[in-house]
Amino acid sequence: MRTALLLRQTRMHFPRLDVDQIKIRPIEKGGSDRKFYRIHSAADQRLILVKYNLEREENRHYVQIAKFLDSHGIRVPKIYFHDPAEGLIWIEDLGERDLCSYQHEGWLVRRAFYESALDEIIKLHSLPESVCAEMKQYLPAEFNAALYRWEQKYFFDNCLGRHFKLNDSIRKELAALPGLREIAKHLATFPRVLVHRDFQSQNIIIRSGQAHLIDFQGMRPGLAEYDLASLLYDPYVKLSGAERAGLIVYYRDRQLENGITIDG
Repeated sequence: MRTALLLRQTRMHFPRLDVDQIKIRPIEKGGSDRKFYRIHSAADQRLILVKYNLEREENRHYVQIAKFLDSHGIRVPKIYFHDPAEGLIWIEDLGERDLCSYQHEGWLVRRAFYESALDEIIKLHSLPESVCAEMKQYLPAEFNAALYRWEQKYFFDNCLGRHFKLNDSIRKELAALPGLREIAKHLATFPRVLVHRDFQSQNIIIRSGQAHLIDFQGMRPGLAEYDLASLLYDPYVKLSGAERAGLIVYYRDRQLENGITIDG
């Protein structure tokens, strides 16, 4: 969809915007099925416009999931308007500083941001099953043995294959190890909570010192450890062993306050 048409749509749905000064620019973020645009016309008139692919089902559920998270006190962008026929969503502009952008700051600064991010994900992980059930129709398939096997294949194909250029025959031999199938089956036996599924530093916006979650449309029932690993072993940010250990203790202690005991 051309920029001029996006501006026309924006003016139609937000007539109070200063039309003479309105500007739109693409944001280099998102996959091929979504495009993001930053819109502003004055200092206090800023929006993010999301254009999504109508053929991908999880994109259509973004709005319902955002409203659900907001209703449970989890910081996410506010939804201003949704045009499901055109695949357009206008949302709150939380700013341009994600958690990843702070990676060169001292740990004293970053730790507070990481703890804020953990506070938000703890709210999600702590939701009771009865509350989670109301969102079932909007969520992708839960983490089960088949999905864990898919994740394993994705790792072998993209990390070992594309990134490390591991020989195909060796890669296939490793992927076929019986232990991996058993691990997938074992993981599927544990109780599930709602997980973000893409809980890494680039999907956590820091605004006024507080973490806000974005790109949560892949949320589904799974293991809390999946989100923790996504954040603490983020491929784009290096954390020391001591930093990781401290954040795990923080998460465990906060969950203990909620009456949830974390083993390990």
